[in-house]
Amino acid sequence: MDGLVALRTRVLDAVAQASDEATLEDLRVSTVGKKGEVSLKMRELGRMSPEERQVAGPALNALKDEVNSALAAKKAALADAALDERLRSEWLDVTLPARPDRVGTIHPISQVTEEVTAIFADMGFAVAEGPQIESDWYNFDALNIPSHHPARGEMDTFYMSRAEGDNRPPHVLRTHTSPVQIRSMQEKGAPIRVICPGRVYRADYDQTHTPMFHQIEGLAIDKTISMANLKWVLEEFVKAFFEVDDVELRFRASHFPFTEPSAEVDIRCSWDGGQLKVGEGDDWLEILGSGMVHPKVLEAGGIDPADWQGFAFGMGIDRIAMLKYGIPDLRAFFDSDLRWLKHYGFSSLDQPSLAAGLSR
Repeated sequence: MDGLVALRTRVLDAVAQASDEATLEDLRVSTVGKKGEVSLKMRELGRMSPEERQVAGPALNALKDEVNSALAAKKAALADAALDERLRSEWLDVTLPARPDRVGTIHPISQVTEEVTAIFADMGFAVAEGPQIESDWYNFDALNIPSHHPARGEMDTFYMSRAEGDNRPPHVLRTHTSPVQIRSMQEKGAPIRVICPGRVYRADYDQTHTPMFHQIEGLAIDKTISMANLKWVLEEFVKAFFEVDDVELRFRASHFPFTEPSAEVDIRCSWDGGQLKVGEGDDWLEILGSGMVHPKVLEAGGIDPADWQGFAFGMGIDRIAMLKYGIPDLRAFFDSDLRWLKHYGFSSLDQPSLAAGLSR
């Protein structure tokens, strides 16, 4: 067969000059593929005499094997070159110090709870805790909440089921952390300064409410405590928590069964581009409720209201966390979304303190 030497030379030169696997594949198809040049020449064997086939057949098979071997060798060489280049580009000096990485992530609720605790601890408040399943007396009666109050309805409060024939007062999932104040007064008496953080439960669910959320309440009782002391404590707290030098609070008369007088507390603020700025602007934002402890609540805690008086306040931890860190939806706190937690979470090695800074 004519032209085998020229075909061999041309194909082997093309294989040697190929710079990528795509070019090699094109050469394979055009040379030894079903319609390649070598395959087409092998089809001509049928038209040859036996003597011619004895010469052409081995020559074509030898050429096919040589081309396949050259293609395989070149493919392996290209793969080795690619690997060498990758190793050079991805080389890493293992003697360099390791990159700092988070060891776990702190949830914003835990972070804010620690921040609030650090602030009030600096003002002499101890931390008190109590059960989340409370008696009707601790949750309502001891706090001067009458039996006809709407908060005691099943539309607002989760009541625990009772066995048939059990006529004792029902237990509830506590609707606030105020029962801890009663327990603290009974246990420690007066004077006393405590904060009571923890989970509470109410039958509500939307963008700013969930059936389970977190509150923190404060209680201070002494012989000469007044609303002026309450105002100072709250001002110092807001300045420290939002990390601002000055703040203006507005007290609006309100009504809570467990305090008298009672006041809602607003902070002066502005919304610049959707971002909250505390201590400036012409807007007001409600952040908590407060007041002087009602004499009946003092009596329920075993303290004589003729000798002692005090103030109390309460706020939602989830709400102030949303305000400080720009979290738009309360429900996201409880979705267990690791992407959300990675974005809003805190380093587990950062411990909030007034000296070192509350937040990152």
